[in-house]
Parts: sequence; structure tokens; C-alpha cells
Amino acid sequence: MTTEILRNMLYQSVGNISSGGGLLHVDVIVLDEVHYLSDISRGTVWEEIVIYCPKEVQLICLSATVANPDELAGWIGQIHGSTELVTSSKRPVPLTWHFSLKNSLLPLLDEKGTRMNRKLSLNYLQLQGAGVKSYNDDWPRRKNSRRRGTRYDSDGSTLENRSLSKNNINAIRRSQVPQIIDTLWQLQSRDMLPAIWFIFSRKGCDAAVQYVENCNLLDECETSEVELALKRFRIQYPDAVRETAVKGLLQGVAAHHAGCLPLWKAFIEELFQRGLVKVVFATETLAAGINMPARTAVISSLSKRGDSGRVQLSTNELLQMAGRAGRRGIDESGHVVLIQTPNEGAEECCKVLFAGLEPLVSQFTASFGMVLNLLAGVKAIHRSNESDDGRPSSGRTLEEARKLVEQSFGNYVSSNVMLAAKEEINKIEKEIEILMSEITDEAIDKRSRKALSQRQYKEIAELQEQLRAEKRVRAELRKQMEATRISALKPLLEDPENGHLPFLCLQYTDSEGTQHSLPAVFLGKVDSLNASKLKKLVSSADSFAINLGDAEPSITDSVLDDGLEPSYHVALGSDNSWYLFTEKWIKTVYGTGFPNVPLAQGDALPREIMSTLLDKEDMKWDNLAQSAYGGLWFMEGSLDTWSWSLNVPVLSSFSESDELLLKSQAYRDAVERYKDQRNKVSRLKKKISRTEGYKEYSKVIDAVKFTEEKIRRLQNRSKRLTNRIEQIEPSGWKEFMQVSNVIHETRALDKNTQVIFPLGETAAAIRGENELWLAMVLRSKILLELKPPQLAAVCASLVSEGIKLRPWKNNSYIYEPTTTVMNVIKLLDEQRSALLTIQEKHGVMIPCCLDSQFCGMVEAWASGLTWREIMMDCAMDEGDLARLLRRTIDLLAQIPKLADIDPLLQRNAKAAYDAMDRPPISELAG
Repeated sequence: MTTEILRNMLYQSVGNISSGGGLLHVDVIVLDEVHYLSDISRGTVWEEIVIYCPKEVQLICLSATVANPDELAGWIGQIHGSTELVTSSKRPVPLTWHFSLKNSLLPLLDEKGTRMNRKLSLNYLQLQGAGVKSYNDDWPRRKNSRRRGTRYDSDGSTLENRSLSKNNINAIRRSQVPQIIDTLWQLQSRDMLPAIWFIFSRKGCDAAVQYVENCNLLDECETSEVELALKRFRIQYPDAVRETAVKGLLQGVAAHHAGCLPLWKAFIEELFQRGLVKVVFATETLAAGINMPARTAVISSLSKRGDSGRVQLSTNELLQMAGRAGRRGIDESGHVVLIQTPNEGAEECCKVLFAGLEPLVSQFTASFGMVLNLLAGVKAIHRSNESDDGRPSSGRTLEEARKLVEQSFGNYVSSNVMLAAKEEINKIEKEIEILMSEITDEAIDKRSRKALSQRQYKEIAELQEQLRAEKRVRAELRKQMEATRISALKPLLEDPENGHLPFLCLQYTDSEGTQHSLPAVFLGKVDSLNASKLKKLVSSADSFAINLGDAEPSITDSVLDDGLEPSYHVALGSDNSWYLFTEKWIKTVYGTGFPNVPLAQGDALPREIMSTLLDKEDMKWDNLAQSAYGGLWFMEGSLDTWSWSLNVPVLSSFSESDELLLKSQAYRDAVERYKDQRNKVSRLKKKISRTEGYKEYSKVIDAVKFTEEKIRRLQNRSKRLTNRIEQIEPSGWKEFMQVSNVIHETRALDKNTQVIFPLGETAAAIRGENELWLAMVLRSKILLELKPPQLAAVCASLVSEGIKLRPWKNNSYIYEPTTTVMNVIKLLDEQRSALLTIQEKHGVMIPCCLDSQFCGMVEAWASGLTWREIMMDCAMDEGDLARLLRRTIDLLAQIPKLADIDPLLQRNAKAAYDAMDRPPISELAG
């Protein structure tokens, strides 16, 4: 039973138990994966189930990733009755953690499982790559000499790594990145298959299958079984076969993601459970809700794309995916494999693993359905045939509703935690204030005078003043050098004609202060490329704006005087990522590159080929760095660009003589001036360190640095506590009243007398994201003029939230809706605007979906087109279209059951439902 259906049944129970509605003959409700209470889209429904559940019905809540189970148990006990918390740290099948490098698969953790394996430290990997025997190899003979062993920081990373330069760290990481085939053979050679391999994009999953589809993981007997199963599936569901996946499937590999038909996904799951699929490349949705355990779980990256760019996995997400490893009764141990990436190593993996679970956070928010059902009670569901005489319904009063709403998990946690957190923040702020007073210039000067003699103090003070002046000169020369560098780069980036596509090095510093150097092949200036989508994006999106007004005036003046305003360029990196950047991020340009000549007679130029491949991408750029001179952005490449990226040389293969930038006399002079001044500052620092009073003065400076570090730690602690307070601070009743004001103004329900009107009855009975908007549409008389397929198309426009085109596909066709459908949607858009105005007036942000983009596809299906016809050259993934059709069918199925809906509309909805509910949609398993 879905949580939404269970919630609606419980609405009836809290509305009027004596009516006999709601739950009948139910003794126990099991909420598996109860951590979904923290899910922003589903959390409210889960909380409502607990709040509205009759006390005589037992609740069993299960989860393996709840950091605050005592708070959860306390909340359930307070609102539902006596509750017992049962916890266990024992796993039926223990997990072993591994880390995959280019040439080896090593344990991620030490023997105790509490810290990172020292053989994964960057120093060790560097020595291994150079063929030098590490001190740590002699560890067994030196185990009594603890002071000389590898030391670890509190986060599990090695202190040894800190002696490496940032460029060395980047080079070591990139040299250790394994290809998919490398890790696959590591798993197969250690008998660690079958495996679920998590990749955080559909495109990535499909590309991975193509990478390995020539690697046969099945024996002859298993291949025959797959062929037989596929033949039976094709006979039973001919339209559900994913033809592009058949080759990989016969080799024992498959993709599993939301772009596949649910029937096909169920088929893959069945073969996997039978041992006929050895590797499934899946998105993280497979980590929950499907009984599909494996011997090994492989996690391809510690970050994934979010709404605001790439975000790091939480410990909860990591453990949810890891939990798929280990089959009870089959495996003695489950295996979790994390993989080296260009930006993430074993240290980062250990940080996430040891960071600790995130606590459950209430996501309780009011909806139109919730407010109507609480205030109008059972009458909103079971409408009588009597005329509305203005008598109050059997719903709860506002005060009674408030008591229910304030039983949310957020209110419970806030009452126990918020007060203590606020008290601690106040203490931290007072301590920071005291510490800040100790590191002011006056305080440092006072401590220096006290620690030094007058002569010593005077000597150091004069030298420090000189140092500050020389640093100002150094900063000015650095700005001049940067302006000269941009000027020198411009002519080097002229668009190549019959020459070559030069190699270059991009460089940036991340938020943690780590410097990254990226080898790439230069494609050209954005304006010069045959890439219309990229040109439109760069010219229209504010995030790509170049705001020289925010830059240093000295650099800006120099750049603008020369007419050299920064512009965006594109390159393909050696890591198969596209990079979009301005001159700001180019460290140097090399004199060698790809020959920009056709590979064979009649072929296009490499620059044209790569420009075409670039324009096929989905244009989801992630920001790596930002400045007033434009940003540095990257986007994952595709299987088609992979072979091009492999030919980009590593930076160590270039010599200084290859750097074209150094051939600019003006730039070399600017660099020399800056270096001379930098050396002057360095000599002055050494002079200060040789003064008679420096030893005592350095103690003062060290104390200041210690205090500054303490302040940073306290500020971080205060920030974490503030974030926690923001997470748990309840707003449920305020939102409830805002929603009730909208309901009142739209004449769905009188919130003062609880009199419910026909619009409110329809909205209370319907399931959807914005029940009031759906009710307004379904009660509109303009729908009565529509034929069943047209009605289906309009209904689809109401439920297409989150459905997208997949622009990386070669296919680009979708059916257009008829003129009648478009006219109706235009009329509905006026009603939608009116409702949004009322919602905005009362501070309600519930979306009102009305999107005509995919209506034609649904109309075509409801008109009788076959699945093969509708998917031919289609720009939608099969899974997306299937999900849209199921949502539309679900809405159509509700219409005949709604109160006070015109019988003609109900008959047309039934006809549309019957026309759409056919294979392969009628058999959808998910």
C-alpha cells in the first residue's frame, strides 16, 4: 500500500471514526525505511500517518540510517502511546570496504576498521608509482617504533600528505583513476560478482554498459538461459524490450534507471536475482525500495548532480547504497567498493564514512488536502445528496486542528533541542567576543611590548612596517602581471584554421584551498563555434556574466584600455569533461596540439566534430570557480568524446619551451618584476626572523594563530548549531493558516464555520501535489467539450512535473497536441494565474502544474497509437513517458469517484482510462 493511500484512509479515521470510514480490520502498520520522514517530497505524508494513526493500531518503524532514534521513539511515544526502541549494530552479513585504484583493489580501512588504510595515503601512492619502497612497507619490523609510523588526523587522512604540493596531489589522484573495465576485472578476479554499480546519471549508466558490453561475464549455459528468458519476455511484452540494452544483457551487464520501462527494470531484477546478470549499473534510486541485494556494491563517486550543481553524498546516502551489499544466507561478507576519481580519493571517502549519520529532520508542511480533510472531516469524502444549507460540517475546529498539526516531529524535537542549542550558541558567541579582543592590533602590540625590550620592539616594528609596504607593492605587481597575462593570451587563442587545436593547462583553486591543474585540448571561442545551444546559454544566463565592475580597478583599467575584455572559450579535458572558461583560468598554452585536419578524405575537421558533440550535450554546467572575469565551468563528456580525451597528454610530458605564453616579452618582464618583489618580501621576512627579539615575538604570533584557529572552530560549531535550529524550527501551524486562507478566499471552505463547498469536497477527495488546482480544473465546464483523448492530454498537463526531454539523444521528436487541447490549456492558464496570485498573497508556494509540452504524446497514446509508433525517434526516455502515462491514468481513474463532477466528464475519463491502460503501460510493475 502506498503511503498516500494509507494517509487518505487515516484522514477518514481522524475525521469521524464512528462513521465506519478509514481503517477497518487493521492491527499493525509497518513503516519500512522510516528515514523517509526526512525526505522533502515525502516526509509530510509519513508524519501524517504517525499523527493520524488510531492508537489501537500498532506502528512498527524500521530503518538502518537514523542518527536520532531516541528522538523518533520519544515523539511516537508522546502522540501514539507506549513505544519501545529496539536498536542493533549487528549486521546479518558484515560489510568489507574496498578502494579501487587503476592497478589495484585495496582495503579502504585498517585492520581495526577505524581509520584509512595507510597504503592509500598519497605519499605511499606516489612512492609506489615511482617504484620506490616505502617506509611503511617495513612496518611489521618497526611496529614498536610508533613515533615513526604513519600519523592520522581526526578525519582519517594522513598527516604525511600535508608535505605534498597541491599539484602533486592532483597528479597522483589523476594517475590512479581506474577505467570501468579496470575495476570490473578487479571484482571478477576476486569473485566479488554480482555487483550493483551506482552511477548518478542515466546517461552514465547507459555509457557504462557500452564500455563493457564486449566483456563476457557469462558462461555458455548462463548465456543460453538469458537468451531463453529474453525470448519469453519478448513474446509476452514485445513493446517493452529495450533493444539498445540487449547486447550488454547477453554479456551479463545491464542498466537500471528511471529512463527504462518499469517492465524492463523488473526483468533485469529477475535476471539479477537468478545470477544471470553479473553487473547492474544503476542510479541511487535502486538503493531503496527494491529487494535486489548483491555480493558487492560499487559507488562510482562521492558527489552527484543536485539542483544547484554537484553536491557531496551524505553518510546516510552512502550507507543506504552500501546496504545493498551482502546476500543473507548466500554471502559470508558483503563488499563495498569506492573508486578513485580525479577529485576524490580515499581520504574523502573516509571523511564521509566516518562523518556520522544525519539526524531525522521534520519536513512537515501543510497541503490543501490536509487542511480540507482536517477542518471538514469525513463529510469532505462522503458527500450527501442534501443541499448545502450552511450547517457546520463534522470537521475539527481551528483549535483542534492546531493541536493535531503541532504534534509534528519538528515541534517535538524543537521543544527538547532548540533551547539547549540556543544556549550553547550564546555561550560560543561570548567566548568568540573575548577571543577576538585578544587578537586585535592593539592587543598584539601590547603583548609584544610586554614580551620585548624597547629596543627589540622598535627594531621589529620598523621592519614589520617595511614588510607591509613591500607586500602592497607585491600585490600591485601581481595585478599587473595578471593583466599582462590576459593580454598575452588573446592572440594565442585565435581560432585555428588549418593549423592545430592547441593543448593548454587550466588552473583553479577550490573552496578548500587545493590547487587543480587540468590538461585539455582547446576547441575555440564560444562565439566562433557551431554550438547554438551553448552560445544561447552563455549569452542569456546571468551565471555566465562577466562583471568587471567587481574586479580590481588596476587590472580592469589595464584590460579595458587594451580592448581585451575577457570572453568564454571551450576545451575538452583529459578526464573527458568539457570546460567552459575565460582567460582568467588559463595557466598556459602549449605549442603542440591536435592536428585540425580530417582523419580521412571526406571527413569533417576535428574541431567541427567536437563542436557537434558538444552541442548534443544537455548543457548542465557545474561551476568550479568564479571571479569578476568570468567563471570556470565543467560538464561531463560522453562516450563519443572519450576517445578524443584519451589523446590529451599529461602535463608532465610538456617542457617549459612548449609554453607559448613565456614567449611574450611583456609577460616575461611582468613575471620577473613580480618574482623580484616576492624575493624582496621573502628576504625581509628572513631579516625579521634573525632579529634579537624574534624568538619572543614569534611566541606572540603563534599564540595569535592558535587563538584564530580556536575562533574558526567555534564559528564552525556555531554554524552547525544554527543550521540544526533552522532545520528543526517548526513552521507547520503558520503554513496551515496560510493554506486555509487560500481555501477560504477561493470559496472551497469557510474556515470559521467549517462549511465545505463543492470545490472543497472535490479537492479534499483528490490526490495530487496541488489538490485545489486539480479540483478547479476538473470542475471547469470547458472540459465537457473534450473527447476522451483530449481530456487525457489536458490531464497530462496537470501531472507532468519533473518530466523532461533528454537532449543528449539523437532522436528529437515528440507529438504535438491538437489545437483544441492547446486552446483549453490557454483558458486554464488564466485560472492558474488567478490562483497563483491568491497563493502569493497569502504566502503559499505550492506549485500549480500546467505544461503542454508532453500533452501530444499522451493524446497520441490515448488515440490508439502503438508503443513502437509513439517511441519512434522520440526525444523522451521510455521510463519518463511511461511515468507520465501512469500519472495521467491515475488522475483519470479518480475522476469517476469524485463528488459533484459532471457525469459526462466522468464517462469521458473512464473511456480515456480504458484507452490508455494497455500494454506495456497496463502491466507496469513500478
